[in-house]
Amino acid sequence: MRGSRIGLYCLAAFAFLAVAATPAFAVKYVALGDSYSSGTGTRTYYDSGCQRSIYSYPYLVHNAHTSWTFVQAACSGAKTGDILNTQAASLTADTNWVTYTIGGNDAGFSSVITECAKPGWASNCDGAINTAQSYITNTLPGRLDLVNNKITSMSPTARVIVLDYPHLFQGEDCNAGTWFSPAEETRLNQTADMLRTQLQNGASRAGTNFVFKDVIPPFIGHAVCDSTEWLNGLSNPVGESYHPNTLGHSQGYTPVVRSVLG
Repeated sequence: MRGSRIGLYCLAAFAFLAVAATPAFAVKYVALGDSYSSGTGTRTYYDSGCQRSIYSYPYLVHNAHTSWTFVQAACSGAKTGDILNTQAASLTADTNWVTYTIGGNDAGFSSVITECAKPGWASNCDGAINTAQSYITNTLPGRLDLVNNKITSMSPTARVIVLDYPHLFQGEDCNAGTWFSPAEETRLNQTADMLRTQLQNGASRAGTNFVFKDVIPPFIGHAVCDSTEWLNGLSNPVGESYHPNTLGHSQGYTPVVRSVLG
């Protein structure tokens, strides 16, 4: 009888410890952002509306941590307002990790690329770039602060990885149907640098739970028209253009993210 009672006590204690330990080991990862986080460019989607792909870097991170709760909230075409008004609903007080790419669509980068891809006589590429750069300098910082404050309010203890956008070009244009000049490519890359600066500064203002990670260095040598492209050039359908392909996500973004969260 005494042995049975001790056994019951042990089982009860084990059950209590198991239940008590569960929250401590439960990890929740939420991916927010735009097409660079949803997986546009990988050409295979389980959610065609937002172009969410199993080959996107958030999904690849999820594959490395299958026991974690994973929420893919990123959506193609998203702007800062979409994170604030829609995607942030996926954040909870028990969220541990958040990643995002955002800002490119706010600055109208897709329209800029479309304009600059035209022949020079039919394009106002410099004007489009000037408009985007003005937005990035004057308006985007406040929008990023709203996003970061929203994440903090919804998930106050979460670690947040803020990611930027790679350089698309390395001084060449091998795609039939586009007319990027070397000077235009340089200015477009400089615009990506400006986005990097604002994303980095925004993460710094947001506090110690936020870390900025730069993807521009790993993509060097893998731009559009390089021997091993991690980025699509002009594609069919057009929406696949100028986004990371499967290699861009697996070799470019994923190692950068996993250098922080494992």
